[in-house]
Amino acid sequence: MTVGRLIETPACVAEGAAWLAAQEPRFAEALAQTGDLPLRRKPDGFAQLLSAIVSQQVSVASANAIWARMRAANLTGPRKIQWARDEDLRAAGLSRQKIRYARALSEARIDFKALRHAPTEEVIAELTQVSGIGVWTAEIYAMFSLGRADVFAPGDLALQESARMLFDLSERPKERALREMAEAWSPWRSVAARLLWAYYHVAKDREGIR
Repeated sequence: MTVGRLIETPACVAEGAAWLAAQEPRFAEALAQTGDLPLRRKPDGFAQLLSAIVSQQVSVASANAIWARMRAANLTGPRKIQWARDEDLRAAGLSRQKIRYARALSEARIDFKALRHAPTEEVIAELTQVSGIGVWTAEIYAMFSLGRADVFAPGDLALQESARMLFDLSERPKERALREMAEAWSPWRSVAARLLWAYYHVAKDREGIR
């Protein structure tokens, strides 16, 4: 198994979008509405996974507000999380459950540099061993922090709703059905996700992902 193609520049995203538009007319229609897709590359490491935990099951606006408070309180590193009192983390906006997840992540000793060179399947397997990191969080990390070009996150509700609208489905596809649907979008599934999030934003006037 290899790492495969990486998304490192806007040109990579544009290449993937052109490929998808050529393969699927509905993607071409969506792209005409969304315009150029964002790169969305983020740093890798502890803080990005912690930020992903913060984003779980809250709106984009709420996640941004909580993360801003955590950054202001300097609560974005593993030692800071270990040393912080529960009261400090609650004051930043973390629920009791997310405090537990943040502490589990701070104690996990993940080798983030090694993940850069690991196949995506191994990345997801290692990250999901940490309490509070599910498949969605691991896929988002592989997509944006590691730049993997062929990752999808079918458990994402915004992707499910966007696919329902774009493909005129009778109901929002469940995770398994959307994962199977996305197989046709390989080797650019990460760009397909970007396109569906962008289409969601156009159709709903709401952000679907941080």
